[in-house]
Amino acid sequence: METSMLVLGLVVFLALAFDFINGFHDTANAIATSVSTRALKPRTAILLAASMNFVGAMMFTGVAKTIGGKVADPATLDNGIQIVIATLIAAIIWNLVTWWFGIPSSSSHALIGALAGGVFAGAGSDALNYGGFRDIILALILSPLIAFIGGYLIMQLLKVIFAKRSPHTVNKGFRSMQIFTAALQSFTHGTNDAQKAMGIITFALVASDRLQEMEVPFWVKLSAATAMALGTSVGGWKIIKTMGTKIFKIEPINGFAADFTGASVIFGATLLHLPISTTHAITSAILGVGSAKRFSAVKWSLAGRIVITWFITIPITALLSGLLVKLLF
Repeated sequence: METSMLVLGLVVFLALAFDFINGFHDTANAIATSVSTRALKPRTAILLAASMNFVGAMMFTGVAKTIGGKVADPATLDNGIQIVIATLIAAIIWNLVTWWFGIPSSSSHALIGALAGGVFAGAGSDALNYGGFRDIILALILSPLIAFIGGYLIMQLLKVIFAKRSPHTVNKGFRSMQIFTAALQSFTHGTNDAQKAMGIITFALVASDRLQEMEVPFWVKLSAATAMALGTSVGGWKIIKTMGTKIFKIEPINGFAADFTGASVIFGATLLHLPISTTHAITSAILGVGSAKRFSAVKWSLAGRIVITWFITIPITALLSGLLVKLLF
């Protein structure tokens, strides 16, 4: 279906706005522990995260192709552009609401849920690729479990290795190492999260007959990477406070273990072309590390509220996107 450049421009604007918001919404995930342990000053941490997000975003496209083609086939949708517009508005609204209240919700869940709801409302249940959607949901569910277990095991290993060292000496060394893990986590965040905007723009380009296949153009990669880096530079202090201080008291060795675990899970998913929630991976890694430190040290009531937000994000954004499709188009 031919689509005017004005409408397509609106889609690109909304997708980049989502990416920008994703940047400042999820910045905290990558740098919260390094800021809370004073391994990095806040401004330095944000600049590091922004630059490494950009580099990571420019290097991979596998997740973008999954986002753009596994939930539905954009080439078969007569109203694919309208669905994408509703999807992006719904995801942006949810991201802003959760950011305002300082809740580290998942931008990935918001986008996937909104896209599924938009396709269902705009093109019917037959348009949904249930197999591809199931694979994405499975990755979203398993990744935080793997991150929790990984964080727990890595922290237990570090406790054994450094059991005879003084806590002051250990933490001094790991405070320096946190600079590396903060950079690594920001890089992996870019490899996975920025591709979601790339995928949705490419979805729109195929749906509007501007592209014939799910190959991400260079200008899409560059614009999405830039939008995320700019969003990252704005920061997300509300969520930094939640992630870095309210779950449990994080020391440098804990921050290193959590950052390394989160980055490993995210990058593994990127290599498998699976869009996962960087928020889920990093938060779960922090919870796993906190459990290994001392189970009672974790504020499980706050963790429970975060988990509830994870579970309600997909149905809420799906419903919101579906309503927008019906109301606007």
